Amino acid sequence: MNVRTRIAPSPTGFLHLGTARTALYSWAYARHFGGQFVLRIEDTDVQRSTQESVDQILDAMKWLGLEYDEGPFYQTQRLERYHAVIAQMLAEGTAYQCYCTPEELDAMREEQRARGEKTRYDGRWRPEPGKVLPPVPEGVKPVVRFRNPQQGMVAWDDLVKGPIMISNTEIDDLIILRPDGMPTYNFAVVIDDWDMKITHVFRGDEHINNTPWQINIFRALGAPLPRFGHCPIILGDDGLKLSKRRGAVSVTAYQEMGYLPEAMLNYLARLGWSHGDEELFSSEQMVRWFDGSHLAKSPAQWDPAKLAWVNAHYMKQADDARLAGLVQQQLATRGVTAGDLDRLTRAAALFKDRCTTVVELADWTEMLYVPVTPRDEDLQTYVTDAVKPAIRALRERLAEIDLDKATIAQAMKQVLADHQLKMPQLAPALRVLVCGRPQTPSIDAVLALFERKILLERLQSI
Repeated sequence: MNVRTRIAPSPTGFLHLGTARTALYSWAYARHFGGQFVLRIEDTDVQRSTQESVDQILDAMKWLGLEYDEGPFYQTQRLERYHAVIAQMLAEGTAYQCYCTPEELDAMREEQRARGEKTRYDGRWRPEPGKVLPPVPEGVKPVVRFRNPQQGMVAWDDLVKGPIMISNTEIDDLIILRPDGMPTYNFAVVIDDWDMKITHVFRGDEHINNTPWQINIFRALGAPLPRFGHCPIILGDDGLKLSKRRGAVSVTAYQEMGYLPEAMLNYLARLGWSHGDEELFSSEQMVRWFDGSHLAKSPAQWDPAKLAWVNAHYMKQADDARLAGLVQQQLATRGVTAGDLDRLTRAAALFKDRCTTVVELADWTEMLYVPVTPRDEDLQTYVTDAVKPAIRALRERLAEIDLDKATIAQAMKQVLADHQLKMPQLAPALRVLVCGRPQTPSIDAVLALFERKILLERLQSI
């Protein structure tokens, strides 16, 4: 079998974390088996779909590195195909037109509730041998309903949940075409998966209730069934479902917060899948390991602290020049121009071990370009009268020497000897004046990052 998977987001908002995880599993499964990964945009909700959302989805996929082999395909560009299949189904009797008005459907449900019954379409327009249908009302555009089997079971062996079986008596006749000519989700997705030869569908387990309808439509069309794998939901750190309707942020929001794509992929993969006790792994390793097994059957919980830990690991491993470019972009959003990438690269190498995100790294490097304001209590604690003469002497030396770590260290050593001070007296004072904080990495390495003019100006303030 040529494995073909897909991801099919709706452009009614951002690419949220659950969809990103599903995309990752679909991508990894296709790559593991040498197949194809397809991107489809399900944009039949015309009123809510936007080009901005499409662009955001494409940007998020690109940032995560989930390259698709085909697409993006847009459902609104496939309406002719849907209508052709609808016409075929009407001709074959596997679908029929229903003229119920919204008011009639509401009344139908109210009567069912009053009788204590499950609310469902009662089949009043479903053709049956010998049945007399109501007269076609004037001025009412019909919907098209799928003629769902009324006996038997729908069963499938789910890639995640295992065997699932649902009685057809629990399923009513689904609307597959609206009066405005737009297909509904459960119909369009079947035609798309059929036409695109999708063999394996990974998606959230909120779709389990849709699957029986879809399987019956596949069978009515004589189309091959894909294998389904329904992944449990992701819970927020409050224990409630993580969803875009309940405040979950987008994938690109995590990019803006300074997370690295490799960390996001690693963390998302572990939210519902495992390979032994491995916590940290590359996307290449995941592709090698991901064969569809070891997917969790119970919900995973989003853990911001765990994500920060994973991202800190990748920050330490990241190329310094790459981090410098990301910091430069982050500073630009703050209105800070940092054109010297060599300086930023050296700063990234020095500070990245202290950071969990690129934003934190930008917080450190911003002091190289933006004036700092030390706290009064820090000035009083560290910049004492005893240390001020040594600072002035060091400033005179820094005006003349090469500003590299070794030369600065030698100058500081000489100043300490001349003024009979210890490093724990001088270093915090220098940090407060130059960096605006009393704790930094090795002070000689930090001072070597600054332009001479800025360095001298900040030491002249005493």
